[in-house]
Amino acid sequence: MDEQLGILFNRIQIDERLRNNTLILVMSDNGHEEGAGASDPFRGAKTWLYEGGVRSPLIVWGPGLLAANVAGTSNNSSILSALDINRSLYHIAGTPPAEDAQLDGEDLASTLLGQEQNSRNAPICWRRPPDRPGTSEIDNPDLAVREGQWKYNVNYDGSEPQLNNLESDPSETRNVAGHHSELVKHLHESIHEWNATMPADAGDPGHR
Repeated sequence: MDEQLGILFNRIQIDERLRNNTLILVMSDNGHEEGAGASDPFRGAKTWLYEGGVRSPLIVWGPGLLAANVAGTSNNSSILSALDINRSLYHIAGTPPAEDAQLDGEDLASTLLGQEQNSRNAPICWRRPPDRPGTSEIDNPDLAVREGQWKYNVNYDGSEPQLNNLESDPSETRNVAGHHSELVKHLHESIHEWNATMPADAGDPGHR
């Protein structure tokens, strides 16, 4: 991958017009495939709603667009979703979305370009793939929502609620749902309200 992309990067570097007008993003929509990598210290893998399944790195390269002195650095604090990438690229490209477009993403162009380290304000919600309920030993939560440092996992029927503080427990091993009843209630309502706006799929017990 380095060898093949290196050819492209070099071509952009030597052309001033391309160098000042090109942004390349290397990203994934999920964590590693089970048996083909690791996400330590995060729990889970691709198709799981734990952090090892939904968290993935983002590499941004654009020598003429990135803020000065950020090349080669890492931002380990900003939290955003692919929805925000889409919205932010409209801003960077100077192209407004269609007037009737209803985008769920937030404009975090300044974060992508290394000017700031802002995060998404709205919660990030997930629903597991319908054919991946987990194993006989470990249940894959049906729904998950992240709001700030808090991550809440739960099944459609409300069973097995899990609340984790990702700042102090990124491995999602200490379920503190029993200590934060009001927060659990808020996140539980939030994720079910979001899910109600989505088309039902085969994983939902109410699906027909």
